[in-house]
Amino acid sequence: MSGSDLFFLIFAVLGGLAIFIFGISVMTDGLRQAAGHRLRDILARTTSNRWTGLGLGSLLGLLIHSSGTSVMLVGFVNAGLMTLVQAVPVVLGANLGTTISMQAISFRLGDFAFFIITIGFVMRLACPSSKYKNIGLAVLGFGLLFLGMNLMSDAVKPHRETLAPLLEGISADSYRGLILGVLLSTAITAIIQSSGATIGMAFALVQAGVFTSIEQTFPIVLGAHIGTCATAMLSSIGTNIQARRCAFSHLFFNIYNVAFTLIFKGFFLWLMPLTSNDVLRQTANLHTAAMLIPGLFLMPFTVQYAKLITKILPSSKPDPQPSYLEERLLEYPEKGLEACILELQRVARICSRSLMLSAETVLFTHSRKTVSEIKMNERIVNEVKISMKAFLSGLTHRYLSKRQAILIQHLDRCMIDLERIGDHIESICDLSLLRQQIPDAIVDKESIDQLFDLYAKALKTFRAVIESLDPDSTNLQEQAEKILRLRDEYAQLSIDTKAAFTDKVAQRLITPIAGFYFSEYIVGLDRIVKHSKTIALAERQPQFWIKRKKLDRQAKQAPIHQHPSLVDPNDYLARLQSEEYL
Repeated sequence: MSGSDLFFLIFAVLGGLAIFIFGISVMTDGLRQAAGHRLRDILARTTSNRWTGLGLGSLLGLLIHSSGTSVMLVGFVNAGLMTLVQAVPVVLGANLGTTISMQAISFRLGDFAFFIITIGFVMRLACPSSKYKNIGLAVLGFGLLFLGMNLMSDAVKPHRETLAPLLEGISADSYRGLILGVLLSTAITAIIQSSGATIGMAFALVQAGVFTSIEQTFPIVLGAHIGTCATAMLSSIGTNIQARRCAFSHLFFNIYNVAFTLIFKGFFLWLMPLTSNDVLRQTANLHTAAMLIPGLFLMPFTVQYAKLITKILPSSKPDPQPSYLEERLLEYPEKGLEACILELQRVARICSRSLMLSAETVLFTHSRKTVSEIKMNERIVNEVKISMKAFLSGLTHRYLSKRQAILIQHLDRCMIDLERIGDHIESICDLSLLRQQIPDAIVDKESIDQLFDLYAKALKTFRAVIESLDPDSTNLQEQAEKILRLRDEYAQLSIDTKAAFTDKVAQRLITPIAGFYFSEYIVGLDRIVKHSKTIALAERQPQFWIKRKKLDRQAKQAPIHQHPSLVDPNDYLARLQSEEYL
């Protein structure tokens, strides 16, 4: 093979691989958008039923592959929305679901690649419904998968006589070939972070005639199982111990199923040729069997497996506080509302922790660990906000009293305020990262003291919010008034601090760029306290309390609502365009 042939071969294979990976991304995005947020909401409220978790995990693995599902699970566990015991069956199911999607790819549909791409493009372009547009996007991505495989296969096929001897060392026929193949496949999968792409390359080599037996693809499949765990492991960096245990449970399970398959290698190599005469189909079936059979052996022991992971990864710190939003509470509206208030308090504590950490980034040199924790806490708050909205929506399907129906609105508003507070804290942190790169933005100790006092007052106000979010409290009105008094004190201090910084800029005691950044800090703190005030105003409403004697009262499903007739929008549009109305 000449140098130019090698050059074009490498980039033809890499180009085909890029299209294949892009096809996976497009297909999973289309399927995820077509499914909407429903699957995500169900996953966030998965019960302890292991078989339900397995089924849901399989569906998610089919839609977004195991790496994407495991990242989502790490986020849920880190936010306290799932326990490790609940996550383990979903992890097993996600691995199985990924193999199902590869089963579809293993059918030799390469000749129809452009037909499939055309159908998907037409659906994406012509369908009026967003759901069918997203299905068209998934079909388009499915076609790109086959196009990428065709490009890789067509590039390799003229050189198969040259490449076959180079790759014949990768084979399950010898221990050396088996270990080499597993390690190579693991490395490639970890780098490109897609087991589907690695197995897709194996499919292309089979189509090109370079791999001619299941013994050659055997180590590739097993290595891909281990390498795909890299995505979840990377996503768990900076998370709490439970989330890291979730990521490791994915890794340990895949190591287990690879070890299981290696121990029973003879059985699998005997079984696969019985399932099909096509090496491509045998490889896909091996991928499924190596996940399914070990997984079924493990399923009855998921609780014990979670305990084992906990022992392997011990922690001196207590486990993070779990979410109060349990699906079983939807049948008891008053208990559900009580859980929502406790969840607001849990989230407020997370925001308070971030607010304290952000002071470090503002006043002193930041550390990577501090910034990472602030960013991670913000993601937790965002996850809880989505789950809270889904939980409150579930409560509305029950027959509610007038107070309960109005309280739901207040709780939703409070959750939005807390999420906004998290956003402002993250913005303060990002602002500090920029300011610390500018030497002229350094200020004197007096300025630091003034900003520190303002920070302390904002933190004191927000801590009063945390104390007030107690469903057992009998003096919510008084606590709300306390927050409002602290807010007024903060407002006056904020005015004085702004005036002081303005004077210093005018007298050239600090640089204009320093004044700019510190003005932004004050604006951020003002917004945090403003949202604290909004929460207090909600707590001051007469509906904001829990009726203890209703806690164990189960509610029926809400009656069917008689919808009013639809209005004519043209009348309103005409009025808006009318000069007299404006």
